Amino acid sequence: MSGDDAKSLIELAVTRFQEEVPALEKLKLVFAIELRGGRDVQMYRVELPGPKVTKGIAEDARVRVEMQRAFFNVMAKEAKAPDWREAFTYGQARATGNSQILQLIEHVVDKHEERLRLRRARSSH
Repeated sequence: MSGDDAKSLIELAVTRFQEEVPALEKLKLVFAIELRGGRDVQMYRVELPGPKVTKGIAEDARVRVEMQRAFFNVMAKEAKAPDWREAFTYGQARATGNSQILQLIEHVVDKHEERLRLRRARSSH
């Protein structure tokens, strides 16, 4: 996978996640993504709102996300918020950094999923 492909996939993944969880669209954050494939590690800096994705080390990142490149390729194209939560819960993806930011994102996603469950419950009656 070339760097351009990874950059496009990162933009796609972030955009899809923001569309699904609109409360995060205005979040101001710089985070790093490390994609591992064999001995190769590709590093990207992602700035929100945006996303503005650039290849290289994100020295100003408040959060660092790491995962296998092949796993990310699938997730970027197909994953919904619950899939991402599962990936972080079971270790296929790892996020480290500012705990307040990580907790904020988790809280916003929790609230989003709760609203979806309530909407489904109401519409099934």
